[in-house]
Amino acid sequence: MAEYEYTARDRSGDQVTGVIQAENEPAVARALDEQKLYPISIGPAKIVHHHSGGRVKLADLSIMYGQFSDLLRSGVPMMRSLDTLQRAFSKGALGRILQQIRQGVADGQSLADAAAPHDNVFTPLHIAMIKAGERGGFLEDVLSNLGDYIDRVDDLRNKVRGALIYPALLVVLGITSVLVVLLALVPKFKTVFGQLTNMPTPTKVMFGLSDLLIAYWPSVLAAIALVAMAIAGFLKSQAGRELWAAWQIRLPVVGAMIRSICVGRFCRILGTLLASGVPILQALGIAKDAAGSAILAKSIEKASDSVREGRKLAEPLRQAGLFPPGIIEMIAVAEESNQMEKTLLQVANNVERRSARQVDAMVRLVEPLILVCIAAAIGFVAMGLLYPIFTMSRTLR
Repeated sequence: MAEYEYTARDRSGDQVTGVIQAENEPAVARALDEQKLYPISIGPAKIVHHHSGGRVKLADLSIMYGQFSDLLRSGVPMMRSLDTLQRAFSKGALGRILQQIRQGVADGQSLADAAAPHDNVFTPLHIAMIKAGERGGFLEDVLSNLGDYIDRVDDLRNKVRGALIYPALLVVLGITSVLVVLLALVPKFKTVFGQLTNMPTPTKVMFGLSDLLIAYWPSVLAAIALVAMAIAGFLKSQAGRELWAAWQIRLPVVGAMIRSICVGRFCRILGTLLASGVPILQALGIAKDAAGSAILAKSIEKASDSVREGRKLAEPLRQAGLFPPGIIEMIAVAEESNQMEKTLLQVANNVERRSARQVDAMVRLVEPLILVCIAAAIGFVAMGLLYPIFTMSRTLR
């Protein structure tokens, strides 16, 4: 069977497009007639892979979920809602994905099953929530929750990225300045100072670094690349991830921020899943995979085992050492009062606000530290270059 693209009109006169598998074009026309669609054009489909077509922005995904929820809540049928969304996002990768999802639903798949192959866009968290919403008959609420969740994730991510842009720029400029001095300026000074018998230590260090970089820069780059690859390989292992996570949370200022972000993400994901009707064990499994910290993932796995055996969730989380005592007590009380999802979402709101403040505090601390380091490096270079000049001027006098 081949794939065919079609353009058709539905009974209300709206234009729809899609891809369908059939033996030939007449078979496509018959299939469209069964769906109460009136074909305008039919032709061989261009090959479209699930992971092709570019990256889908979180902001677009959030808007799509919100519009999808509004359409269903207004009584618009599923197929017509998908047609409307496909037209709204027709110029981007999301439009092509929605086209394939619409075709899957038209072929009898559930929305979750039709979306599942596009795992680069729809994560297991999304699929589990959509599936629970379809089974429970509250899909529009689930889609609204997903839109809100993605909005919060995107907002926090943008805040962190925005806060780190200036410090990262300072680091790049500082390293570039030092390299330019060592590779271009120092060799010229070396021809002037080469005859000096008593060069100061900073000058000797600079000349040595300059000679090393000029003579062996391919080896230096290869060594840096090998070290980076070795570190990356180690961090992909379970032991490496756990060691990295443990080191991160022990850092001053940064450790508290990372801990807050991980706790907020866990509470947000678990609370959103539970509020969408996903069973607790499945929700914990998804939260573990999206934890963002090997230590937190390990504690979630222990918590999942505890719940499976009929025990409480709070105690394994307490033992992890990531959760503040106040949050653990709130979770314990929520378990007893059967208000888990409401409490988790409330905790997530509070922790996310705290995380945003911690990001700002970290940036205020890091920026002056970077400036001091850059100033020290430039001062060392200046001293190494200027000190021999002062020495020579005193000798001439």
